[in-house]
Amino acid sequence: MSNGDLKTCNGSIEKTPFRIFVGYDPREDLAYQVCRHSITKRSSIPVEIIPIVQSDLREKGLYWRERGQLESTEFSFTRFLTPHLSDYQGWAMFVDCDFLYLADIKELVDLIDDKYAIMCVQHDYTPKETTKMDGAVQTVYPRKNWSSMVLYNCGHPKNKTLNPDTVNTQTGAFLHRFQWLEDEEIGSVPFVWNFLEGHNRVVENDPTTQPKAVHFTRGGPWFDAWKNCDFADLWLTEMEVYCKENNKEAHVAN
Repeated sequence: MSNGDLKTCNGSIEKTPFRIFVGYDPREDLAYQVCRHSITKRSSIPVEIIPIVQSDLREKGLYWRERGQLESTEFSFTRFLTPHLSDYQGWAMFVDCDFLYLADIKELVDLIDDKYAIMCVQHDYTPKETTKMDGAVQTVYPRKNWSSMVLYNCGHPKNKTLNPDTVNTQTGAFLHRFQWLEDEEIGSVPFVWNFLEGHNRVVENDPTTQPKAVHFTRGGPWFDAWKNCDFADLWLTEMEVYCKENNKEAHVAN
């Protein structure tokens, strides 16, 4: 699977970069940069990483929805524009910015099966906390966290439902629970690709439980209140490398 191979003028085949859309929120710029760095640093295939920036989508007339009280980030709904932003062609991934990748994204791309409209980690998850990140309300609903990392078969006929009108008017339940799809159209990905910090556990001597992508869904070490969470040391190390490579100072939010 790929987004499509390109044949060059000399007849050689070049791989089109795999598109990865990352949810962007101005309050979590550093989280986005570290997530992006963790993907590109480990990827053995060409990738194109595109931030989903709500203000840009509003300027382009693609997003006009008013922000609801339960939206903890600016990409709570803009994420569902992924197939539209991909011109409904090929496969693309959406991921929240609060992820840290620890493995080559090619391993995830290799799991793609064209018979599905989407693929994701199908968590059975009820958070214990009532708040997350910087005090945002922690909501509980079926298929929670399924939409935080999704592989979209953008050319699948059912995903044409995800046009700007639908994304701007449909309910959170319709979108986050993938109600435009039948259950058999949703493929499953191993949980280690959306390993929920504070919920999933590593089993000693079982490599199948080692996270390939840590999801700091409660709040990550870029927030002062979460600087001691599980896997914080890995994220902070990644941040230091990113900052050193880009001559930037790190600023952790209060």
